Amino acid sequence: MSPQLPFFVYGTLRPGEPNHDLFLRGRTRTEEPGRLTGAVLYDGPGYPWAVEEPGGLVHGDLVTALPERYEELLLALDRLEEYAPGDPRNLYERVEREVIRAGDGTAGDGTAGDGTPGDGTLGGGETAVRAWVYVAAPAVAARLRARGKPIESGDWRVR
Repeated sequence: MSPQLPFFVYGTLRPGEPNHDLFLRGRTRTEEPGRLTGAVLYDGPGYPWAVEEPGGLVHGDLVTALPERYEELLLALDRLEEYAPGDPRNLYERVEREVIRAGDGTAGDGTAGDGTPGDGTLGGGETAVRAWVYVAAPAVAARLRARGKPIESGDWRVR
């Protein structure tokens, strides 16, 4: 079984975007702004792709599932992102990465302030937490690097 990590969403699953209500409404405990370093956002056919690249920055939201809805949400998001563990046809890969979340600066104990495991408090009340991120699968990432259109702001909402 996968660890119950929060999810970092950066495209159509963000609040106000088309898939948010379809997949997340009623299944989450918290949703808050976050940033993923080491990835670049590329424009896709109605949705973005995060491609792991040093020096990049992607803006999105850190979503913590309700514990009793976690497995259901994980399966739903895997289906949405066309991800199956070990399948070479995957469009996305679900990977565990460190995500920066804004905070109130009160945690200081290695948690995200709400009991979510964290890797430590950063400056300015920000906290690094481990989260699931759907990134472009290797073949897709290679095509995007060669011919894709980067979203310079790193934010799907201001593309």
